[in-house]
Amino acid sequence: MDADALKRAAGEHAASLVQSGMVVGLGTGSTAVFATRRIGELIASGALRDVAGIPTSRATEAEARRLGIPLLPDSMPRDVDLTIDGADEVSPALDLIKGGGGALLREKIVAQASRRVVIVIDESKLSPALGMRHALPVEVVRFGAESQERFIRSLGGRATLRRAESGAPYETDQGNWILDCVFSPILEPRPLAERLSERAGVVEHGLFCGLATEVVVAGSGGVRVLGRRTTRS
Repeated sequence: MDADALKRAAGEHAASLVQSGMVVGLGTGSTAVFATRRIGELIASGALRDVAGIPTSRATEAEARRLGIPLLPDSMPRDVDLTIDGADEVSPALDLIKGGGGALLREKIVAQASRRVVIVIDESKLSPALGMRHALPVEVVRFGAESQERFIRSLGGRATLRRAESGAPYETDQGNWILDCVFSPILEPRPLAERLSERAGVVEHGLFCGLATEVVVAGSGGVRVLGRRTTRS
């Protein structure tokens, strides 16, 4: 199976968990989009009814509207039953690095408001420890951005300002900047997450610790689900 086929397998497996009447968090990225598309197909066919989505980015919102998925207001007036999202890296403890697509703030808001968070990945995203295969995105306000780079260095990391294709600083949906930070490896993600969260000017970071309920992994051997207990589907 090629990379897209693996991503599709993971995304469509997770979409099968959606039930009529649910509020569903719609994730961002090249794997989660397959779940969103499958949900759209199920709604269009009548297999799912009274489903409402909460998109985690403007890009996901545009895709959901194109597919005809009803969306709740950005204020999130209801709790989320199930969120399906991707990840850039997943540790054996099911801690995550997210934010490669720049949507980490909305992704974390939706995840924390969810009863169940299902992460969909291909097996290349599994890692012995976070930070070994992907930089850690840290979303910062523009004011004082260079001071945040120095703060990252004080924590033992190396920060690089993310740039758009034009060469200008990359802007998130909220108009903030992102520092891609190398900490290799991150053996204790929770203390690092706490230090980053305490820092004024850091809007959010891409460490998602303890939020994933389960991780759907597509690989050459098929689809498997990682959770407190590992099962196969």
